Amino acid sequence: MSGPIERILIYIDGSEESLTAAQYAILLSKAVGAKLYGTFIVNTHALNDLLKSNIFVESEQMEYQRDLEQDAKKYLQHFVTMAAEKKVEVETIHENGIVHVKIKEIIREFDIDLLIVGELSRIRSRRDEFLHEGERAMRTVRCSVLIVKDTDRVWDLFEDT
Repeated sequence: MSGPIERILIYIDGSEESLTAAQYAILLSKAVGAKLYGTFIVNTHALNDLLKSNIFVESEQMEYQRDLEQDAKKYLQHFVTMAAEKKVEVETIHENGIVHVKIKEIIREFDIDLLIVGELSRIRSRRDEFLHEGERAMRTVRCSVLIVKDTDRVWDLFEDT
C-alpha cells in the first residue's frame, strides 16, 4: 500500500518565502519518498490587465514578460540545484497564464497529493486578499496544502540534512 503523500507540488514565485518552501519540500519529499514537482507560473493574465489599463504599452508588456520568463528559468534551475544537493530528483513545470487556474490544472494532470506554498504575505486590504494568487490556489485546490513558515528553522534543517 502506498502512503498518503506520493506526489508533491511546490509553487515557486521567486519570493524568499517560496524558496524557503522549496527547501522544505525537498526535505519532505526525501523523507517520505514522494515525487517532487516544482512550478513557476508567469502571470500573463495580470500582464494583459496592465496593458488594458494603459499602465503598460505593448512593448513594455512584452519586455516585462521576457524578464519574467528569465526569472522563471532562473528560479526553477535554482530549485533543481537545491534538490540535487540533497539527492532528490525533481520535475519542473514552467507555465504561463492565470496562476491559481494553472496550479489547479497541474494538480489534476499530475495527480498531486500535496501543494506546498511559502508563508503568505500580510494582507493589508480586501483587494490584496483577492489578488494573492498563491492564496487563491490554496483555497481552491482539491489536495491538501502545507504552508511553510519559520524560515530560520527550515534553513537550519536544510543545511544540516
